[in-house]
Amino acid sequence: MINNEQLEGKVALVTGASSGIGRTTALALAASGMHVFLACRSEAKAQSVLDEINNSSTGRIKAEFIPLDLGELDSVRRCAALFVGRNLPLHLLVANAGLAGQKGMTESGFELAFGTCHVGHFLLTQLLLTSLKQAAPSRIVVVSSQAHKQAKDIDFAAVRRPTTSSTGLKEYAIAKLANVLFASELSRRLEGTGITTYSLHPGVVASDVWRSVPWPLDRLIKFFMLNTDEGAQTTLYCATSSETENQSGLYYDDSKVALASNAGQDKVLAEKLWKESEQWVSLG
Repeated sequence: MINNEQLEGKVALVTGASSGIGRTTALALAASGMHVFLACRSEAKAQSVLDEINNSSTGRIKAEFIPLDLGELDSVRRCAALFVGRNLPLHLLVANAGLAGQKGMTESGFELAFGTCHVGHFLLTQLLLTSLKQAAPSRIVVVSSQAHKQAKDIDFAAVRRPTTSSTGLKEYAIAKLANVLFASELSRRLEGTGITTYSLHPGVVASDVWRSVPWPLDRLIKFFMLNTDEGAQTTLYCATSSETENQSGLYYDDSKVALASNAGQDKVLAEKLWKESEQWVSLG
């Protein structure tokens, strides 16, 4: 259950908040009293969320749009600069945006799912760390997936090439493994700062993350999925619960701690991913 008194007036930034579980997350955080930044590619798509939040508030703006394309590292830098320029603390960063079943590369030269789900969020987090530290205790919530368990390793050369699998789901699993590893390594590196980190499986949710899965497969798989309200619950649990405030670096499923895959618990792989990511974003 969200504690509105603890969240009133605090600041959150949610990526991919124009639809799906990102939208549901942003609406719930704003309803709890938080000032929420919707970091999305399209302001037009985010407008209905902004209107729903701000029209229900009592005169105070509680949601704002901030442009972000995670596949373009210069866009990530501009997004972070816009937020930092507001001189606001950042109490909560929700790395929610993602995609599955789509093939190609990002503008910054990464396999599409990996570049969007991991590399863009890695850079954004680094650029917002000062704001998060100033707001401590603060939280970073990374939306991963149980699909990470299908990936046994990361081919660091392959993630710099276009998608090769016919469905893109193999690459999606690798991107979600990177999310888990990033959150755990981030926790180790931020120990003692007052920032806690979380990765999670939201459930298999009928959201826009599946927007590129071809018909009729998209209709079939969504028939068995959770709705977005159900899918946002574990995100909100990690982001707001008093039960998780002293936990960090763990993986969650169905609003409780769960075991990540063996690869997801590999500290050597997590450190290598971190070092590679640092080099990628400095060159991107």
